[in-house]
Amino acid sequence: MARRTERRRRATKRQIDLIGRRSLKTILRKLSCATGMAATATLGTIFASGAAAQPASISPGAELRPLYATVDDIADGRRLAESSCASCHDANGISSVSGIPNLAGQRPSYLYLEMKAYQEGRRDIGAMTNAVKFLSDDALVKVAAYYASLDPAQPAAGGPNPVSDPLQAGKVAAASCAGCHGEKGVSSTSGIPSLAGLYPQYLVAAMKAYRSGQRKHDLMKALMAAVRDTDMNNIAQFYAARKPARAQSAAPGNREAGKAAAAACAGCHGAEGISATPATPSLAGQDAQYLAVALRDYKSGSRSDETMRGLASPLDNKAMQDLAAFYAALEPQEPNVPKPLSAEEWAQRCNRCHGQNGNSTDPRYPALAAQRADYLDKVLHAYKTRERRSPEMAAMSDGLADADIENLAAYYARQKARAVVFVTIPSK
Repeated sequence: MARRTERRRRATKRQIDLIGRRSLKTILRKLSCATGMAATATLGTIFASGAAAQPASISPGAELRPLYATVDDIADGRRLAESSCASCHDANGISSVSGIPNLAGQRPSYLYLEMKAYQEGRRDIGAMTNAVKFLSDDALVKVAAYYASLDPAQPAAGGPNPVSDPLQAGKVAAASCAGCHGEKGVSSTSGIPSLAGLYPQYLVAAMKAYRSGQRKHDLMKALMAAVRDTDMNNIAQFYAARKPARAQSAAPGNREAGKAAAAACAGCHGAEGISATPATPSLAGQDAQYLAVALRDYKSGSRSDETMRGLASPLDNKAMQDLAAFYAALEPQEPNVPKPLSAEEWAQRCNRCHGQNGNSTDPRYPALAAQRADYLDKVLHAYKTRERRSPEMAAMSDGLADADIENLAAYYARQKARAVVFVTIPSK
């Protein structure tokens, strides 16, 4: 009995040394229990064969089970990692390659489960599949143990800061637009559109169309060339939240004649010029001269849209002015657009699974803190497009705009990564 106790004492000491020679008092402050598990590993790393009804990478019907990693296992894992993984993830687990994740300090069960997913074809990236396809289950455990034992990356420095208030950021970015579109987004200049109360999806698409040249306007193209996608989204959110009003410029044309002609437009733009579709602009209260010019541009093809070109082609200049006068006289309405969330507010939702500030305490979910921002951006887009499959992540990512994804990635990349230790609770 005494010998067995001594062996256990020495093994525990080795594992304490492994996780950084922290004092036992410091370790105990960081202890947490893994949810949904009957048992977990002691003062070290956890591995699992899977879990039912959990993330998509876990084999259906499998059960979690604790395994223990020794110092020798870690050494074997290092040798395997250097030969199979280091070319992409680096031997220290801190990637220097764009779009490739850091593995140092990652939750070992998650690493193990992801490698199993590549082996079993549930995830398919050629380089990863080739790297792990011939590794035994024991080898996967050791590789996961090695990377989990390393000190995690430091929080990212430099690069874009996550936006704490998208509306305030949009107001700042839109300052240069006020000279033409009005301080509150309501035009007082003939030929210049009002922006207040338009759906952000439409405004972003319009700005990108000017930038790409799909919409022909030299000044707008030059202005948009210097605007980042994130700033476009913030500008659009800012204007969508402004109270709309009728444009203050003159509206030549016959309103009654325009009302009759507008019947063909109601299907997309609404009977009263209020669109119910985020990608389609509301026309009520819009500057009349701007509307007439837009119709001429669709007819000539200088604005590229086959549906609008077909509708505008039979119209002469008088009919275009009549239509514009009808819509300019209508009362605009505020769109039903929810207030945009900051990176911190989005992160509160993500933290339910991924832990406070992205430091996961559930071995099945990856830690996000101090992860590469470009990798997080890529993965969130992959979930949103269903290139990478997970019912939970699909539901989360569907509500994220591109700017939200960029903000979230920057937010988590700047968080301090922390090790998490799991303990076995003795049965009563």
